[in-house]
Amino acid sequence: MLRSKILATGMYVPPKVVTNNDLAPMMDTSDEWIRQRTGIEQRHWVEGKVATSDLALEASLIAIKNAGIDKSQIDMIILANLSPDHEFPGTACFLQKKLGVPGIPALDVRQQCTGFIYGLSIADQYIRTGTYKTILVIGAEVHSKGLDKTPNGREISVLFGDGAGAAIITATEVKDPKKDSYLYSTHLHADGTFAEELWVPSPGFDTTGDRLTQQMMDEGLIYPKMNGKNVFVHAVKRMPEAIEEALKANELKIEDIDFFVFHQANLRIIDMVAKQFSIPEHKYFNTIQKYANTTAATIPIGIDEAVRAGKLKKGMLVASAAFGSGFTWGSAIFRF
Repeated sequence: MLRSKILATGMYVPPKVVTNNDLAPMMDTSDEWIRQRTGIEQRHWVEGKVATSDLALEASLIAIKNAGIDKSQIDMIILANLSPDHEFPGTACFLQKKLGVPGIPALDVRQQCTGFIYGLSIADQYIRTGTYKTILVIGAEVHSKGLDKTPNGREISVLFGDGAGAAIITATEVKDPKKDSYLYSTHLHADGTFAEELWVPSPGFDTTGDRLTQQMMDEGLIYPKMNGKNVFVHAVKRMPEAIEEALKANELKIEDIDFFVFHQANLRIIDMVAKQFSIPEHKYFNTIQKYANTTAATIPIGIDEAVRAGKLKKGMLVASAAFGSGFTWGSAIFRF
């Protein structure tokens, strides 16, 4: 049967490291406060004129090299992000220009922390139908340019880092479903009832006047706002639900999964999800300590880091889940 598989991955973060101690004086916080609440120790932030598409390009080039293919073999680009280079056109088009692959479709996915799983699902459908053979899926973010770096933004701004992760998804003929590498299934959800629990109010076109005003900036509406308690409660509920859904769809048990790649939003969320399933620590891999929350990039970064660390190996059965703004959530099961 014709299915899709992850052929190779790549990741990139900007060289500038920002520690919790670096943030302490500007946000009236401390290393201890941040670690206790999030598990984050540091993050990477861009400097100068560096955009989301620039990070995506670097990760993509590494993934292409690791896959052993030529960029001309890519049939489609899917870029998940919430930090676009510009309001329009889509950031995937800017990446396409920098990558030098004109003519193929370039799609943006704006599903925040669940963006990579959404992108993976879209790629899987195109490949299963035989429409495309090789698809580049990326999660990339530049958060640092859109954060309130004052005490007013402390509870949110300490959470985010910049970075990108990319995967080459390619068609494969599955002969042995129990041994061959392929994407078993993806499961996607959203509930817009909670759209304003984690969002950026402005700028936007849902106004009676201009999309951006001085008043919006003065009131801090251009920065992320979050109901942290509600996000936490839903995350520790929805991610396990999504994993259970994926297990049921594939007639698997939690013990059948060799490795887990969870979205990296908060170490406490990850630990609570793992605890619900009694997942031993050696079966999942965290990157939040080094990179913080890179939203759409956390899962591909996690896959790539786990491979290079020798934790994720070929043939392993992997489950992945994410939850984020929207609210959106989802899961995927694949054999690596």
